[in-house]
Amino acid sequence: MSDLLGRLRGQGWRLTAQRRVVAEVLDGDHVHLTADEVHARAAQLLPEISRATVYNTLGEMVSLGEVLEVSTDGRAKRYDPNARRPHQHLVCSVCGTIRDVHPTGSPLADLPPAERYGFTVTDAEIIYRGLCPACSGRARG
Repeated sequence: MSDLLGRLRGQGWRLTAQRRVVAEVLDGDHVHLTADEVHARAAQLLPEISRATVYNTLGEMVSLGEVLEVSTDGRAKRYDPNARRPHQHLVCSVCGTIRDVHPTGSPLADLPPAERYGFTVTDAEIIYRGLCPACSGRARG
């Protein structure tokens, strides 16, 4: 059983065939698929799955806190099953490829007290940008 399926089961979430397929499609490292990509892959496994079911299932997984919704640069939302381990994202500025990264240190600790303006800071989102190996190779070629 996949990590995501196990976490969803642990939440008492009823795993219908459709929900199971969506979870299976999302399972793995560095997975950051759009809803349409999830639907296309899920339909290969379960042809009768509807786009609405995929969208609803993704929304439920996000509400449960088992999947993160990631938005970068106005691109389509992507869904990240790595909701349990704190991480940041590395994004290719050309093709939009996203990788999970785990920098050392705490982004919360890096914000100086004078820059908090009285806020109680509870979270930080850092996005590292650059060119993935494929896009970097095209730029050189």
